Amino acid sequence: MIRMELYFIVILVGIVFGSFLNVLIHRIPLGLSLIKPLGSICLSCQSNIRWFENIPVFSYIFLKGKCSNCQKPISALYPLVEILTGLVTLILYMKYWFNFDLIVTIILFYTLIVLSFIDLKYKAVPDYLLIFSVALVLLIGDLTNALLFAGGFVLLELALTFYIQNIKAKITKNKALESQRALGEGDIPIAAVIGGLLGVHLGISAIFLGALLALLPALYNLISKKEIETAFIPFLSLGLFITLITEFNIFSWFL
Repeated sequence: MIRMELYFIVILVGIVFGSFLNVLIHRIPLGLSLIKPLGSICLSCQSNIRWFENIPVFSYIFLKGKCSNCQKPISALYPLVEILTGLVTLILYMKYWFNFDLIVTIILFYTLIVLSFIDLKYKAVPDYLLIFSVALVLLIGDLTNALLFAGGFVLLELALTFYIQNIKAKITKNKALESQRALGEGDIPIAAVIGGLLGVHLGISAIFLGALLALLPALYNLISKKEIETAFIPFLSLGLFITLITEFNIFSWFL
């Protein structure tokens, strides 16, 4: 009974932090201050949101997803990020209990959540958050593996970009492909994070899993004939999280 109560407290703490991550996701790409204004405002009518309308998840449900002032819809991404952060916090707590690795790993995945949602919207992420995530991994992970995975991704990006720009562009006669890159620059530090945290075997498994997950939106865009760039950081982060928790190892299939 005590353990269940503790889990409930942990997930609530995670949800509260998720509310702060929403602030980061919204303000960082726009270059807005993280301190001013302290309170939240409606993005539609710019009215101040009262404290009891700003309780994570519960206020969204109470307000039925609409601003109390202008009645414009509030993005469902806000409660989604809060619930996701709460679940990630709980799952990591259940795996590590309370120690130094837990604190660093939670901060790492909070950073990856911010990076993922920024990448989904803008297809570009702040360099300092990428550097911060790599620095966190070096506190609990392996530098050699991080460099190995980063170097591997650089070579992979070089080969795939050459194919797209010089071979695929000529075959399809699509001039737009001549300047298209296979991977985003932000994917390389995330690969370093994966390798540094998981090691070689599990790291490759995580990237393989992330690539499989990324195929779903890519295939949808292909079928619907939409030229939409697929953000890869969210899927790499998801592959990392699933592999970290389950210790999924693709190499076990061949042994």
